[in-house]
Amino acid sequence: MDSQRDSNSAAGAGMFVDGRMLIAGRLAEAVDGGWLESRNPANGLLIGRVPAAGAADAALAVEAAAAAQRKWAALSVEERGRHLLAFCDRLLERSDEILRVEVADTGNTITPMRNDLKSGIERLRYFVGLGYELKGQSVPSTPNNLHFTIREPYGVVARILAFNHPIYFALCGIGAPLMAGNAIILKPSEQSPLSASIFAEVAAEILPPGIVGVLTGGREAGEALARHPGVKRLSFVGSARTGMAIQRAAADVAVKHVTLELGGKNPFIVFPDASIEKAAAAAVSGMNFGWQGQSCGSTSRLIVHESIHDRLMDAVVEKVRAIRVGDPFDEASQMGPINSAPQYEKVLGFIDTAGKEGARLMAGGARPQGDMFRAGYWIEPTVFGDVRPGTRLAQEEVFGPILSVMRWSDEDEMIRIANGVDLGLTAAVWTNDITRALTTARRLESGYVWVNGVGAHVRGMPYGGYKNSGTGRERGIEEMMSYTEEKAIHIML
Repeated sequence: MDSQRDSNSAAGAGMFVDGRMLIAGRLAEAVDGGWLESRNPANGLLIGRVPAAGAADAALAVEAAAAAQRKWAALSVEERGRHLLAFCDRLLERSDEILRVEVADTGNTITPMRNDLKSGIERLRYFVGLGYELKGQSVPSTPNNLHFTIREPYGVVARILAFNHPIYFALCGIGAPLMAGNAIILKPSEQSPLSASIFAEVAAEILPPGIVGVLTGGREAGEALARHPGVKRLSFVGSARTGMAIQRAAADVAVKHVTLELGGKNPFIVFPDASIEKAAAAAVSGMNFGWQGQSCGSTSRLIVHESIHDRLMDAVVEKVRAIRVGDPFDEASQMGPINSAPQYEKVLGFIDTAGKEGARLMAGGARPQGDMFRAGYWIEPTVFGDVRPGTRLAQEEVFGPILSVMRWSDEDEMIRIANGVDLGLTAAVWTNDITRALTTARRLESGYVWVNGVGAHVRGMPYGGYKNSGTGRERGIEEMMSYTEEKAIHIML
């Protein structure tokens, strides 16, 4: 990778990353010579390019992965883990470089982004430690014979990643498959692909050739991986619509194991006995304005009991208006630009529609004032009140900095509002009554529920959604098991 005149100021001015893919342990360009450009969302300036892979590149990556996988699976758990720990150490040595590229390419502010690489490496090391838990079981079905199971890798697997946390998702994504003995191909998002080049360089330097591939590009590359008969296990993080398209594409050619971590329209429910100040702070935190609201786990629907609604909203609006929007490279900035032009237009469309649907704009809703905001994809952190449950703003994931507020008076009504969308990833319940908290958590159609908390992804807990928010669970031992096939063996004595 050629990174020229990196700068930590002026939203990454002067940066250019000339990236490459990774196929068969070698850094590569696309077969057809195509390139995908990446622009800084803070100012629209060109900051790098990566190869635009197509079906031919995907075929080469799968072939290389299949050739490498048997040797990798033949290694002991300790040997696999040793390779991955060395990979972690080398990435940490390049952490400052990765941070600069990630901030410029995503628009995420530098302070929370600094934790992404650290958290991703911790997740990878966690799976290294879980390697010895890849156990089968014995079943005492008959008294004089032996019945047991073993776990075997699929072979070649692929993961298609989201744009909001590129290096984090890449690191989280390789631990379980590799420790289970698979070879893996990563397809980073075309919207934030640049850090994948550094990832590829380190993998080429540290890991055995072929066991990790990095395929950059757009829809053609993703579809080629989904349709390739040699890829038997596939994972995707992104929107529900794209997830459904990947399921269809995968099913066209072969029976595949597909897991999906998709969108969320997640409720943050406040009961009348909750602390107004603490609930308001958590509601703003849970909206993930620090990521411009571009997080599938964001609690973007604030559902408040009418008895405390007005007081809570005064506190929420005050906190949202105090969020400092600015240069993502400035340590004091608390929110950056929207990731890309299409995503920016999508968010603007929701703001326009919300007003037409009768929602009340309580904060934000426009481009920030100032010279640095004249270019790029900037929107103020936004709050809409009086959002009606059946409207578009209440039903569809924005994936942007818009908090929608609704009020309730009856608990059954509140549950109907909370469950009245086709997504079900996360939820938060705020009350000091433990019985009410647990009862509500049980009634919610969500895969991950916080009580008097929000946002934290607890190590070892399974993460995933109900309904159109996905299939399967990640982040825990369930994920590692999902990258194996279970074989039953019967020995007649």
